[in-house]
Amino acid sequence: MKKWFSFPLKEGRISKQAHCDLPENTYEREIGKEGFFGPATHMYHAHAPTGWSEWEGKLRPHAFDTNLVAADENCPLQAPCLLKNANVRVRIWKTNKNMTHLVRNADGDDCLFIHRGEGALFCDYGHITFSEGDYLVLPRSTSWRIETDTSVIMLMIEATNSSYMSAERGMVGDHAIFDPGVLEYPTLDDTFDAQRSSTTEWKVHIKRHDELNKVTYPFNPLDAVGWKGNLTVFRLNWRDIRPLMSHRYHLAPSAHTTFVAKDFVICTFVPRPIESDPGALKVPFYHNNDDYDEVLFYHKGNFFSRDNIEEGMMTLHPCGFPHGPHPKAMQAGKKHALKETDEVAVMIDTRQPLTMTDTACSVENQDYVYSWKTPAKA
Repeated sequence: MKKWFSFPLKEGRISKQAHCDLPENTYEREIGKEGFFGPATHMYHAHAPTGWSEWEGKLRPHAFDTNLVAADENCPLQAPCLLKNANVRVRIWKTNKNMTHLVRNADGDDCLFIHRGEGALFCDYGHITFSEGDYLVLPRSTSWRIETDTSVIMLMIEATNSSYMSAERGMVGDHAIFDPGVLEYPTLDDTFDAQRSSTTEWKVHIKRHDELNKVTYPFNPLDAVGWKGNLTVFRLNWRDIRPLMSHRYHLAPSAHTTFVAKDFVICTFVPRPIESDPGALKVPFYHNNDDYDEVLFYHKGNFFSRDNIEEGMMTLHPCGFPHGPHPKAMQAGKKHALKETDEVAVMIDTRQPLTMTDTACSVENQDYVYSWKTPAKA
């Protein structure tokens, strides 16, 4: 990988190095293209870019409390959808029951993030257990069901008519962030064999074009006795992710990319040391990522760049306005009181704008937009 050197244009008081050694009493804002991979300009403002006092119109920061979404869904393919566009569907599924039927998503690949609970997944490829913090990635049209040991809450991210792929690691190599060796896949073990021998009638719920079809079999369709190949369901836990770090420079969110699909990416923020260089920003920088909408699902911990955000909440920051740390987080970053982050969050960046569903609107915190108010002067 190589590229020509580029030398940026410069006006007024600036920092030579982005995200470091800001001019006194200024706030940095990055204006970028293509999700931090395209051309960018760094503005240095006298006031915080999120220091609005009033907001009229629908384009604004949104926060949703998914803890308020109804529970006890029998079929994951009918779980409430919160956000969607042509390439992705974001759902929340809550259940405390064993599934008594199979499901098969013919519309796209599924990425299931286990927010709460544990259990076992049975699928075409075999049997695999899961627990809090696991990603389960299922290729399109995989037949599957789960058995629960406890109540389960999962974030479901569907890559509609697309597939999940690994992010390009470039200079750091294929074993950076997580080694493929940590990935686990289902096996045809004794537990799978025991359920395979079931002779009872089974139904398969198949979703295509967002409509459900129900197919009945006089036997258990999960009856594989063997398989070989390089396409399968796999599991990745956030604890196996080792984030890229820089003690002298705050890395862009794209450095934490976990999965890539058509026109969107999934990133995982996990605990890491906070930048220690005296001049480096200690919190995410203000930025306009005007080619992407940004979604954050807050899984666990103390979300150091946010205020009044609890576990299980989700935010949407559409493109078109700057966002970054809340005022309290910015002040805490200046004091450098924390030495490491204590948070786990899932980010979804989408190239096409997202639509909020009625379910999302019903659990929205309407005052979230005003949590960004900052004093006129620092």
